[in-house]
Amino acid sequence: MGFAALLAAAGLSLAGCSEVTNAVDQTNRAATKVSACAEALSLVDLNPDPATLKERAADKEKRLRELANNVGEKDVAGALTGMADSYLQAQKENIQDAGKVADWTKRNLDRIDALRKVCA
Repeated sequence: MGFAALLAAAGLSLAGCSEVTNAVDQTNRAATKVSACAEALSLVDLNPDPATLKERAADKEKRLRELANNVGEKDVAGALTGMADSYLQAQKENIQDAGKVADWTKRNLDRIDALRKVCA
């Protein structure tokens, strides 16, 4: 086999490696997105207990921000940050009032819906 043929074969091998690397990167990004979405949806409070919501909100906010920082897609990161902001709001408000809990829950449900859409 001539030198030119060896170079051509090596070039084809490298091109194949690049395609494999791209496919692996895409798969890893998709797995990260799915993992982040699944974890975020498991964190949310659909029927929050006012007695524990405020104390648990800081941990949930922190974890949602970590997920947002680690996911590669801007839409998903934005939705995760929106949910984190919701838990920050829960920390700042007097969330013991049933009316405020209801208002917070409605806003949170809107943010959950936005997350579900970008995670689909």
